[in-house]
Amino acid sequence: MKKRLLALVLSSLAFSAMAADESGQDLVKRGEYLARAGDCTACHTSEGGQPFAGGLPMKTPIGTIYSSNITPDKTYGIGNYTYDDFQKAVRQGIAKNGETLYPAMPYPSYAVVSDDDMHALYAYFMQGVQPVSEPDKASDIPWPLSMRWPLAIWRHMFAPGVKPAVAAPGEDPELARGRYLVEGLGHCGACHTPRAITMQEKALNNSEGDLFLSGSSSPIDGWNASDLRGDNREGLGRWSTDDIAQFLRYGRNDHTAAFGGMTDVVQHSLQYMSQDDIQAIARYLKSLSPQDPKQPAFTADDSVAQALLKGNDSMTGAASYVDSCAACHKTDGTGYQRFFPALKGNPVVLAKDPTSLIHIILTGDTLPGVQGAPSAITMPAFGWRLNDQKVADVVNFIRSSWGNNASSGVTASQVADIRNSEFVRGHQGGATIKDLEKQQ
Repeated sequence: MKKRLLALVLSSLAFSAMAADESGQDLVKRGEYLARAGDCTACHTSEGGQPFAGGLPMKTPIGTIYSSNITPDKTYGIGNYTYDDFQKAVRQGIAKNGETLYPAMPYPSYAVVSDDDMHALYAYFMQGVQPVSEPDKASDIPWPLSMRWPLAIWRHMFAPGVKPAVAAPGEDPELARGRYLVEGLGHCGACHTPRAITMQEKALNNSEGDLFLSGSSSPIDGWNASDLRGDNREGLGRWSTDDIAQFLRYGRNDHTAAFGGMTDVVQHSLQYMSQDDIQAIARYLKSLSPQDPKQPAFTADDSVAQALLKGNDSMTGAASYVDSCAACHKTDGTGYQRFFPALKGNPVVLAKDPTSLIHIILTGDTLPGVQGAPSAITMPAFGWRLNDQKVADVVNFIRSSWGNNASSGVTASQVADIRNSEFVRGHQGGATIKDLEKQQ
C-alpha cells in the first residue's frame, strides 16, 4: 500500500513538473511571437551578426548610435537583468545602471505593453535566445551631446508613464487588438508619425490627434515613412481592409510595394504574425480618419498612356521613362499585379515629398520573398546611368501622369542633394555583373 502511495506521489510530482515545463515553454513561445510583433530582430541584429547581439548602426541628427546586445549573455548582454530591470528598460527607457536609453529604442510606444506580455518577452529573451559574448559598440556622438543626463530630462518631459492598454468600454475586440499592436509592440508611430524639433512624436496614439501615423516629417535613412491614415491620395483612404492586410503580410498589393526600412518590418516581423492579428491591424488602420479630409480623391487619366501608345514620347521625361521604367511599370503606369508595383495612383508617388521616389530610382531596392509570396521584387539602380536632370525629369513625369497630378517641379539640384547623401552615395549600381549582384 505504501509503495502504491509513493508511486502515486512520485507520478503526481513528475506530472506537475512536466506541466510546469510545458507552461514555461508555452510562455517562451508566446514571447518569441511577441518579439516578432515588436520587430526586435531588425534593430538588434547587425548585418551578418548573431541574432539580438546588437551593433546595428543608427544614424541620428547628433551622430551614430549602435543597438545593444539583448541576448542573455551575463557579461555583455542582459543575462543579469531581473524582470523588473527588463520591463524598466523596455517600457520606461531606463537601463539597469540607471541611465536613460536613447529614444531610438521606442519605449514611449512600449509603455502600453501589458504585464502578461512583458513576462512572456522576458521568458523568451532569458530562455529562448542564445547568449552571444559580444560587447556593445560605443556611440559616435561627440561630447557634450554624448552626455546621458539630458536624456533623462527628455524622458520625463515626453515619455509617458507605464500604462498597459485596455479596451475602451464597448470597443470592438478586434479593433482593440489592432490598436494595441499598432500603438504598442508594433511601434508604428516611431516612423510614421511626424516629430517635433525636440524629436518626440507629435502624437503617440490616435486619441492625441490626427497627426498620429500621418507620415514622417523628415526622411529616415533617406526614406519617407508613408501616411497610414485615411487620406485619399497619400494615405490608405482608397485601400480596402484586404488591401492593407495583403501589404502587411506580403509587403505588396495592387497599389504599391514596400521599400526601405519597411522591407525589414515585413521580413522580420509581419510575415510571421497570425492572420487574426494581421486582420486586426488592418481593421484598426482602416478605421483612422484622414489627417486632411479635404484632400481630393485620385482620378485616373489615360491621356499620357494613349500618347505613349501612339509613340509620342515628346513630353519631358517620357523618353527616359519608356527606356528605363516602362518594361516593368508599363506605359500606362499600372505595373504587374502584386509584383512590379503600379505608379498610377501610388501613394508614394503622390506624396508631397518626392524623396522616396528619387531615392529608389537612384539606388533601387529589393523586397525579399516572404511566406506566401516567395519571389523577391528587385528594382535595379539607375543612378549610375541617369544624371541629375534626367532623374528629375522622370520623377516629374511619373508624378504628373495617369492622373497622379502630384506637385511637380523636382529640380536637378534636389536630386543631386539626395544623390550625395550618405544613404545614397555609393549605392547607385553599375553595368557590371558584380554591380548587379550587389542589388540582389
